[in-house]
Amino acid sequence: MALELRQQLKLTQQLIMTPQLQMAIKLLQLSRLELVDTIRQELEENPALEEVIDSPGDDPLGEGAETVAAPPTEMPANQEVTIQEKIHDEIDWAGFLEDFSTPSRVTVESEDREAPKYEAFITRKESLNDHLLWQFLMTKPNREDEGIASLIIGNLNRDGYLEISVEEIASSNSLAPEPVEKVLTLLQTFDPIGVCARDLRECLLIQARYLGFDNTIVTDIIADHLPNLEKKNYKAICKALKAGMDEVVSAVTVIKAMEPRPGRQFSDENPQYITPDIYVYKMDNDFVVVLNDDGMPKLRVNSLFKRSVSRGRRMATDAQDYIQDKMRSAAWLIKSIHQRQKTIYKVMESILRFQREFFEKGISHLRPMVLRDVAQDIGMHESTISRVTTNKYAYTPQGIFELKYFFNSSIKRDEGGAIASASVMDKIRQIIAAEDPKRPHSDDKIAQVLKRENIHIARRTVAKYREMMRVLPSNKRKEL
Repeated sequence: MALELRQQLKLTQQLIMTPQLQMAIKLLQLSRLELVDTIRQELEENPALEEVIDSPGDDPLGEGAETVAAPPTEMPANQEVTIQEKIHDEIDWAGFLEDFSTPSRVTVESEDREAPKYEAFITRKESLNDHLLWQFLMTKPNREDEGIASLIIGNLNRDGYLEISVEEIASSNSLAPEPVEKVLTLLQTFDPIGVCARDLRECLLIQARYLGFDNTIVTDIIADHLPNLEKKNYKAICKALKAGMDEVVSAVTVIKAMEPRPGRQFSDENPQYITPDIYVYKMDNDFVVVLNDDGMPKLRVNSLFKRSVSRGRRMATDAQDYIQDKMRSAAWLIKSIHQRQKTIYKVMESILRFQREFFEKGISHLRPMVLRDVAQDIGMHESTISRVTTNKYAYTPQGIFELKYFFNSSIKRDEGGAIASASVMDKIRQIIAAEDPKRPHSDDKIAQVLKRENIHIARRTVAKYREMMRVLPSNKRKEL
C-alpha cells in the first residue's frame, strides 16, 4: 500500500476559551469575598488599573459613570456571555478607553449603614493554651513540671481533649510516666472544668466530681452506661443500677447540663457573616431587585496610561506592548465585572418571576424549579446559571438564602401539581416541632401524616430529609 501526502480542507466548529472569556467565567463563579480579593490582587499587579476613592464633592452620577446596580431599561436580547478576543494593533485606544476611564460606580438602595461600634475593636482573644499555662504558672512549678505541662497543653485539640496517652508523652521525651500523670492530674483541676480529659467519659467524671456528685448515681451512669444514656434507654439503666426512674431522670438532667467540649469557649474561629450579593425588597405590591455593591472597589483605567496613548507619543516597541497589554487586561476586568453584575441581576429577576409566592408567603409556597427553567427564561446556558447561583446570597423578605436554594426537585401529588422538596422538609420540621415530646413521631408516622396532606413519600425519604435537617430519630427525641 503506497503512502502519499494530500491537502484537504475541513470546516469545523469548536469553542475557544479566549483569555477574556476565561476571565468572565472565573469572575462569574466567584463569591463576593473572593471577587474583592481578586480585584485587590489585580490592583497590585496591574499598574494600568486604579481604584477611585470618592470624595464628598464628587457627583455620584457624574458624566460617564456606569451603574451596575440595575441594568438599563431597554435591555438587548438576553444572550449568554460572549466576549470578543481580537484586538488589532491599529486600534483607537483613545476611543476604546472612553468606556473604561471612569469609575464603575454603583447606586445601591439599601438601608442606612451604621457607623462601626468601637466596642467591637478588642485585642486578640485568649487561647486555651495561654489560659492553661497562666493557671499552671500560678502554682510556681519547677522547670521539669513546666516542660511537662507545655507538652501536655500542646497536645490538646480545640475541644480541650488530650489526643495522646501519658505513656507516649513520657517515652517520646525520655520521662517517667509518674511525673507526667501527676502534672496531668493537676491540669485537670483547672478552668474550664473537664479540660485535659482523654475521652468524653473522663471529661464528664471530672465535672461530676467538681459539682459534688462523686460516688453517686451520676458518676455510675457516666462510668458504665453512656451507650444507654445516648439511646435514652433509661429502663436498662434503672435495671442495672437498681434505681427508680425518677432518680435516673434527675441524674440524667445533671449530666445534660455538663459541657462535653470544655475548650469550645476558647475557640479562635471567628464567625463568618454572610453579606448578600443582591437585595429583594417589597415595595407596595411589587418587588424591587437591587444589587449590593457596598465595599466593592470602583475601578478605572489609570489616567497616566490613558494620556500616554491619547497623545500618540513614540515609544519603544516593548514599552508599547506592555502598556497595551496592561490596558487591555484592565478593560477586560472592568467589563467582566459589569457583565457579572448584570447576569446576577437577570438571574434574580427570573427567580423572582418563578418563585413570587415564596417571596410573598414563605417556604411552604416554594415551587419546584431547575436550572433549565431559568436558563430558558433569560436565554443563557445552564452552566452559566450554575456558576451565577454558586456562593451567591440574596436578602429576601423571608430571610437570607443562597441562590441555589430556589432550585430543588419536585414531588408529585395525586390530585395533580407538584411540591418542592424544600417545602416537604419544612412540613416535616413543623410536624416534629408540634409532636408530643413524650411520644415523638417515628419516620413511618411522619410519612402517614404527610400522606393525609396529599404528599406521598416513603419512610426512607422522610429519614433522609430528617438527617439533612440534623434532626434525631424518634428514640433519641423522646423525653420522660
